[in-house]
Amino acid sequence: MNFFKSLKVVGFRRLHSCPIGLRRLNVVIGANGCGKTSLLDVFTLLASSAGGQLARSMSDMGGLDANLSNLLAVPEGKSQEMAFDLEMEIPDHNPLIYRLNLAPIGVGYEITDEMLEQDQGKASPFKHIDAHRGRVRYFNPQPGKQGLVKPTWDYNEKETALSQVPRMFRESEDFRMRLASSTHYHVLDVGRRAPVRLPQQMKDARLPGHDGEDLVSCLFTLRETDPDRFSAIEASLQAGFPGFERLNFPPVATGILAMTWKEKSSKTPFAMHQLSEGTLRFLWLTTLLHSPALPAVTMIDEPEVSLHPELLSLLADLLREAAQRTQIIVATHADRLVRFLTPPEVLVVNLGEKGEASFQWADELDIDAWLDEYTLDEAWRMGRIGARP
Repeated sequence: MNFFKSLKVVGFRRLHSCPIGLRRLNVVIGANGCGKTSLLDVFTLLASSAGGQLARSMSDMGGLDANLSNLLAVPEGKSQEMAFDLEMEIPDHNPLIYRLNLAPIGVGYEITDEMLEQDQGKASPFKHIDAHRGRVRYFNPQPGKQGLVKPTWDYNEKETALSQVPRMFRESEDFRMRLASSTHYHVLDVGRRAPVRLPQQMKDARLPGHDGEDLVSCLFTLRETDPDRFSAIEASLQAGFPGFERLNFPPVATGILAMTWKEKSSKTPFAMHQLSEGTLRFLWLTTLLHSPALPAVTMIDEPEVSLHPELLSLLADLLREAAQRTQIIVATHADRLVRFLTPPEVLVVNLGEKGEASFQWADELDIDAWLDEYTLDEAWRMGRIGARP
């Protein structure tokens, strides 16, 4: 599986000049405000840009100017541009490298530079995309017409060339599709009228939805089409809730299904609106991480919210297993979750004296002597790794 190997961010909030090595499972720890969520937001922004939604995503984040680094670490007081370098590993070949630079113009932004290239052992890297301040060229792979050419259509200068040029070579097209599919899951809404608590319209769903709006359809579809995977989900629920017996899907109207939770000690199953917040969130997380349709990058913000500490060991195992099928980036405040992880799975965020964030893997820190006497979460609580309040 191709995966994103490294990311360098310049000029984005606390990520002033920040190289970040990436792995299959990336559990990011650090204090509030140190830059964990900013990493997720960077991937969200890049995913939107690959899907032709850069302008909307930038607007949702408050605009480019509001997200430029404004730290003592910035010599000018505020960054003059925002830049991203993303590298995707390709087995048996050199990696693909994507560069995107954005600068403020008026109340908006302009794409000043964009490049997708690969070192193929020649004097200069092979360029799939080469764009500078509106001068866009992309590689046309058609026989007899191969070479860098200009767009012949009405090109939108507020969106990336990556999202607009025709299909490229297999590896570069895979890069675009993988990046565009990357998905950020926030804390699940479990309010009284939240979608996860209500009957849902039946459809062919392979993911439970950002707010659990497709959870019933997803589980019912898996039960009917992939019984082994559905059984694995129920087995995870039984491991977390020893009294759990099974899930049922009673119809409530034409094309509308409810879902109930049956326990061994109760004759009557529980409706979704009767379940606790932690139970609902664990059910949703378990379904998501078992899903056969996970995106290339799955980002989860604070998955530990409302979960009983004893469930965090199961969550760590679910994350580890899912990382064989998707690249996972998790931002967490839960030291108890960190207890069930290993140093190669934990990405530590620290803050410099001038407010800038830096990322380092726990297994690259000099903490072996500490881990002889303490667990990883204890080392974090004592301030030996990761920024703390």
